[in-house]
Amino acid sequence: MRRALLLALPLALLALVGATPASAANPDPKQLGTLGIGHVFVINIENKSFDEAYVSNKNPYLPKELRSQGVLLKQYYGIGHLSLDNYIAELSGQAPNAATQSDCQIYVDQTPGVPGPDGQSLGQGCVYPATVQTLPDQLDAVGKTWRGYMEDMGNDLSREPDRCGEPSNPTGAGFRDGTQSAAADDQYAARHNPFVYFHSILDSPRCHQQVLPLTALETDLAKTETTANFTFITPNLCNDGHDDPCVGKNVRGTQAGGLVSADYWLQKYVPIIMSSPAFKKDGVLIVTSDESENSDATACCTEQPGYNTPRPGINGPGGGLIGTLVLGHCVKAGSTSTTPYNHYALLRSLEDLLGVTTGGADGKGHLGYAGAAGLAPFGRDVFQGACDKAVPAAPAELPAAPAPGHLPATGGGAAAALAAATAVGLALTTRRLARKAS
Repeated sequence: MRRALLLALPLALLALVGATPASAANPDPKQLGTLGIGHVFVINIENKSFDEAYVSNKNPYLPKELRSQGVLLKQYYGIGHLSLDNYIAELSGQAPNAATQSDCQIYVDQTPGVPGPDGQSLGQGCVYPATVQTLPDQLDAVGKTWRGYMEDMGNDLSREPDRCGEPSNPTGAGFRDGTQSAAADDQYAARHNPFVYFHSILDSPRCHQQVLPLTALETDLAKTETTANFTFITPNLCNDGHDDPCVGKNVRGTQAGGLVSADYWLQKYVPIIMSSPAFKKDGVLIVTSDESENSDATACCTEQPGYNTPRPGINGPGGGLIGTLVLGHCVKAGSTSTTPYNHYALLRSLEDLLGVTTGGADGKGHLGYAGAAGLAPFGRDVFQGACDKAVPAAPAELPAAPAPGHLPATGGGAAAALAAATAVGLALTTRRLARKAS
């Protein structure tokens, strides 16, 4: 029965889900554009609940040292399970479908991919038609710059190119994604690179020009004029905390994974970002997770399920409580927010911060469910600090040994290709959920 529901394309809006209304403390969205924030950096770690990342985490950097530098959003939620649908939501406001919920095992176009209500694209499949707009498309239109930096991308050119990072033929003809698991010398995962799931980006030179290996980041950060207004950074499957133990090496040269490797990676790269001229001038860094690692499928912010799957979280309405850390310009160090937010609210905030004010699902610059009625962007609870002070760089001093007690591991195409993609994805999803429940 569940499989039938996942594959069905509902003809009417499903009932709204999620329980927590947005706080009245949030300002008019136009106010975010007046804060003077000109450079935004987003980093995703993988599959970590709020408790895992910020309460029971025994590592020294993310839950302690870095947390003391910014504001911790204690009621921030993923929008679905598994990983890919969350990344897609952050960039486009598109709700999950069966293929994105199963991490796009077969790289295949969404079919039929026709426009629907609320800025949603209707159909199954994971490579969205060129009519589906993204934050990069919006930024191009308003004269702002963007870049993505993907760790390990192109290490093995037989798996993916070293620019853009599409896992196979970008025509969407139905090829198996060979980056679903890490290799010792290439731990890149296409499903954590949202840029390669939109023909609006794939079908222009921009993807190969502006989605680069992580090795390019430090050079680009050397000058404000070479730093993009929006920078999206993805660690590899070891350093984002997904794998534990790792197939390859972490930044310390060991195979320790999970929150240990994520902590090491953040401790290396966050100071590079925060010491850059652009960040010191007017930057904000957002460290989030894609989804909760356990079976938590809760949601907030009256999240809507969309039209392509009945339950974004497979077993519930959302991607669970994950928490998010915001640092930099206009942020009060060591503060806390209890206002509910999710990845759609993040996209709405990015659009407002970077001066996108027209178009989108609501006519005010908000794509897909980032334009949902009543959804609030980050407000005064997030940006409650002084906006005219230089932001100190986070110190970078790695601990002498791995932290103890780290968490254990957990685990357009043709119709035939789409059916294969869905079948493989559903099988893997069922297996993963069963493993989590055990």
